[in-house]
Amino acid sequence: MFDHIDPAIVAAPIYIVAMLWERRIVTRRRSAGDDLRGFRRADMWASLKMGMVSILTVGVLNLGVYALAKWLWQWRVTDLGNGVLAWAVGMLAWDFAYYWFHRWEHECRFFWASHVNHHSSEYYNLSTALRQPWTPLLLLAIMPPIVLLGVRPWIMMTCGGLNLIYQFWVHTEAIDRMPRWFEFVFNTPSHHRVHHGSNRQYLDRNHAGILIVWDRLFGTFEPERERVVYGLTKNIDTFVLWTVFAHEYAAIWRDVRRARTWRERLGYTFAGPGWRP
Repeated sequence: MFDHIDPAIVAAPIYIVAMLWERRIVTRRRSAGDDLRGFRRADMWASLKMGMVSILTVGVLNLGVYALAKWLWQWRVTDLGNGVLAWAVGMLAWDFAYYWFHRWEHECRFFWASHVNHHSSEYYNLSTALRQPWTPLLLLAIMPPIVLLGVRPWIMMTCGGLNLIYQFWVHTEAIDRMPRWFEFVFNTPSHHRVHHGSNRQYLDRNHAGILIVWDRLFGTFEPERERVVYGLTKNIDTFVLWTVFAHEYAAIWRDVRRARTWRERLGYTFAGPGWRP
């Protein structure tokens, strides 16, 4: 079992206060004529319920991540201890790994099937941050090797929780732009609005967790220019939790059943979303 507390769970009261603050700000700005998408009660409840279920499913998955990390710890190159260096390396390594984890979720349809529910809302507010995937299996392969750098498993897991907390505040229209230096280095609401856009130029862009520099370095950065249209290229138009969770898995199964060759079956499953023979 864990020998640490997940900070992302502890922060739950902060999430609630922040959502109440956001609702006041966005309502006031919309009344003043600002073009903001706002809220829909059914959508918010769907996001919150998706988040509550993910606490259970991802909690079980994190037990596996932690177990693998503790097993890999015996092959570490060093032990960075519990000091500032360990935390700095842990935060940087987790954020770098998260960029690739998140990017591959967008570029491989099987992993996209897990992640797509996070993008299924046609609204964009702090409740959207809680619309978390239930089966992010890629975590098991991407995150445990961080401990080989000398980051203790419990520190690595805590860094993951802190990374998730950071990502909460970028899911909002209540904040327009941060200072230019901040926008250049860090993920911000503006950058992440792009990530949730279904506009063609915004697809599969800005995968960052904390540092937007990864997107700048690896060619996936796109600034916010035109109005973001939130949601999927083909929206699901439902708030039924099972459909929100499983609709892409069902679509993969339908495509695989219709496929004529193994090449097509593998393509429909593991190529990028939208792949066709």
